[in-house]
Amino acid sequence: MKQFFLFVLGVFFISMLKAQNVGSGETIQFDFKQLAVTKAKVQSGDKAVMAAYKKLIASANKILAYKAVSVMDKVDMPPSGNKHDYVSLAPYWWPNPKTPNGLPYIKKDGEINPEVKNYPDKENMPRLCGNIYLLGIAYYLSGNEQYAKKVNELVTVWFLDSATKMNPNLNFAQLVKGINNGRGTGIIDTRHFVYMLNGVQLLKGSSNWNNKTDKATKAWFAQFLQWLQSSENGKEEMIANNNHGVWYDFQCLGIALYLDSNDLAKKIINQSLQRLDAQSNSDHLFPLELARTNSLHYSVFNLVAFSSIAQLAEKVGVNFWEQETVHQHSLKKSYDALLPYIKKEKTWTGPEITPYYVEEAFNLLLHASEKYDCTSCKVSLQNFAGANYNNLLLQLF
Repeated sequence: MKQFFLFVLGVFFISMLKAQNVGSGETIQFDFKQLAVTKAKVQSGDKAVMAAYKKLIASANKILAYKAVSVMDKVDMPPSGNKHDYVSLAPYWWPNPKTPNGLPYIKKDGEINPEVKNYPDKENMPRLCGNIYLLGIAYYLSGNEQYAKKVNELVTVWFLDSATKMNPNLNFAQLVKGINNGRGTGIIDTRHFVYMLNGVQLLKGSSNWNNKTDKATKAWFAQFLQWLQSSENGKEEMIANNNHGVWYDFQCLGIALYLDSNDLAKKIINQSLQRLDAQSNSDHLFPLELARTNSLHYSVFNLVAFSSIAQLAEKVGVNFWEQETVHQHSLKKSYDALLPYIKKEKTWTGPEITPYYVEEAFNLLLHASEKYDCTSCKVSLQNFAGANYNNLLLQLF
């Protein structure tokens, strides 16, 4: 029986309880058939699922009190002078101590400049996406229109209302003061949009999600996808040869599938396979991630991105999990290379200037168990989760 979706949901649920946010290591794609089975169990009062279901509903109920956020909430203006434009500060860039005004900023890889909090778009957006995601599941399983109504409100305020909506661009994402007004690397900020769209797609049939709202949301994302593929920042990120390029593919792929652009989706999947080939070394690890100051985190983060693409690829009948590249690299071989370090069978010797949390790789352990018959991976999951294991939402299966 497939456990993949709801185990990842369980990890996600824990992070939501902590910060009502989407953790960077979570790939969250729906298995609609399994959700239908879960819904039937909930409706019948199956004791095997009710405890986890009640946790989900408790979290969703808290979100009902969550104030809708928008890009208009920020105080500092984007370089355009238009608050409707999303803006964020590059996290690893700091004031220059050698200049009176601190410009141009200098890079300290892996060290987050607290000044990023002056630009709340980057904090508000993933929290918004996580809330919509959970509300969508809660609505689907419960039929409670309060949850769908709240999703409608949140989506309308961030994406649709002319007074508050975000312009469909990332022209000013991860700007570096004194150097640029925005960068292609800032596109990684909105990878959370794909998770949000999963929640939105569970509202079909709701009286609080009508055809007009659905069309308007799709129109916004069609414009955003056009921007991703045609803008200078988008083109810059498209050719990124590290995790940024993979997460760019993930966003474009997720949105293309949401818009039913399956031919485009297949082209993106093929592009992602070529990325896997180009990014892998002879050990099937990722050299550009190994060079980072938090090398294990970024190695896991990159593999999560490829795994997210593999999940999405299933929707158009492509088995990315097993495909080999022209130079005999594959997702499976990258898993085999990284898993011993994730499971702590081997000691990671690369740099890690901040603590690495094994929860970032829970989904990878589960993927390995489900896709590659790694029985020890499930044991590792149970050991790492400890007393929390039986309380995770995977019990909904």
